[in-house]
Amino acid sequence: MRLGLALGYWGRGPAPDHLDLATEAENLGYHSVWTAEAWGSDAFTPLTWIAAHTSRIRLGTAIAQMAARTPTATAMHALTLDHLSGGRMTLGLGLSGPQVVEGWYGRPFPASPLTATREYVDIVRQVLRREGPVALDGRFHHHPYRGEDGTGIGKPLKPITHPLRADLPILLGAEGPKNIAQTTRIADGWLPLYWSPTRTDVYQASLTDLPEGFMIAPMARAKVCDDVAEGLLPVKAMLGFYIGGMGHAARNFHADLMARMGYEEEARRIQELFLAGRKEEAVLAVPDAFADEISLIGPRERIAERLELWRKGPVTDLLLTAPDPHTLRVLAELNT
Repeated sequence: MRLGLALGYWGRGPAPDHLDLATEAENLGYHSVWTAEAWGSDAFTPLTWIAAHTSRIRLGTAIAQMAARTPTATAMHALTLDHLSGGRMTLGLGLSGPQVVEGWYGRPFPASPLTATREYVDIVRQVLRREGPVALDGRFHHHPYRGEDGTGIGKPLKPITHPLRADLPILLGAEGPKNIAQTTRIADGWLPLYWSPTRTDVYQASLTDLPEGFMIAPMARAKVCDDVAEGLLPVKAMLGFYIGGMGHAARNFHADLMARMGYEEEARRIQELFLAGRKEEAVLAVPDAFADEISLIGPRERIAERLELWRKGPVTDLLLTAPDPHTLRVLAELNT
């Protein structure tokens, strides 16, 4: 099981320690470093900055939002950064949810998310393979565009730049069972949002007949500390926000996933509190047990014992949201 560093996205401004953490991770032998985006900082610019200050560590987006860019624009970002970094790029993509897609990007959330994802990945792969002009007459994506409001003179094009790698890895962030199953067929790997090494049966039906080399790369908060309860507070804050606020009361993929993992009553309670404006109560309503099983928190000995559970399962890459160099160092030592 390889280790990665997941830096996420910025808060109010640039995170002052992200570059230091990335260079430390490279020095410690971490395999990869990952950036993200929501509705603030983008995923590709910070990753390019990190690429310029490192030489070996792999670079990934976990995740870049599909609604933010056309698939050809995303492919341009990926092939450009792959060239500049000497072939270190991994493209992680996700649909996000209706509130973000329609509220931030101002476009409709696809009525058929699986079809939209499949078409998006198809176009990105066409660009990277550069076997001919990009062409797709899909339900959500049309190359060239033939809509009634177009000029009718669009022509199929293939990239001017020759991609460095036709097989640049594409990973997908998927939460629903059908979406995960499709991911195993059309992508090179999967980026689970929550992964519990003691509940792998939640995903078992979707992960049958995995292709050789398929990556499973969940994120987990890591913190070496004496007080487990205190160390879990950031995990609970994240869960309270995602489960309570990152979605509508009637359509929240994160809450649905928590419910499938055995915490349905708790997930609905978190939603109720968060949507009622009682955000602190929503965070406190997150069960310690759930926060604990999807993270690595506590003294070194406790983390070492729990890390073995992750290593025994199908996870190929563990992406750590580790807040300090000491934690990065301890995990590197324990994973050797």
